[in-house]
Amino acid sequence: MYAVIKTGGKQYRVEEGQVLDVERVRAPGGAEPVSELTLTPVLVVDGGTVLATPTELAGATVVARVVGEAKGPKIRGFTYKPKTNQRRRWGHRQRYSTIEITAISTGGKRRRKPGGAGAESTESTEEG
Repeated sequence: MYAVIKTGGKQYRVEEGQVLDVERVRAPGGAEPVSELTLTPVLVVDGGTVLATPTELAGATVVARVVGEAKGPKIRGFTYKPKTNQRRRWGHRQRYSTIEITAISTGGKRRRKPGGAGAESTESTEEG
C-alpha cells in the first residue's frame, strides 16, 4: 500500500516506514515544532484498489512522526546592475523536517476493481 501526499507545495509518494525530508513543518501558532502530523492523501493505492476521488478519500489519512530537522545546501546569489555600482549578495539555506510515515489508513472505504465481479455490460444490441 502506498499513498501520494501533498505538503509544502510538493507531492511525495510514501509507504509505511519510509523516512523523507519535507519542507519545515511547524504548529499553526508558529514557534514550536510538531511531534506528529496527520496528512491528507491525494491518492491511495492498495494492491489493485485505487482511491482517488474526494469522496473516496474523505476518511483516508496518513500519519507521520517528525524525527528531526535538517538544513539544505547553502545557495549564494549575486545581483548587479551595470554602470550604476549597484551590487547585492544574498544567500539562502532551506530548512527541512525529517518525517517517518507511521500509518496509512483508507478510512474503511473500498472501491471495486475495474472489470471485477459484478461489472455490468452497458452494450445494447440493435437489430436491423
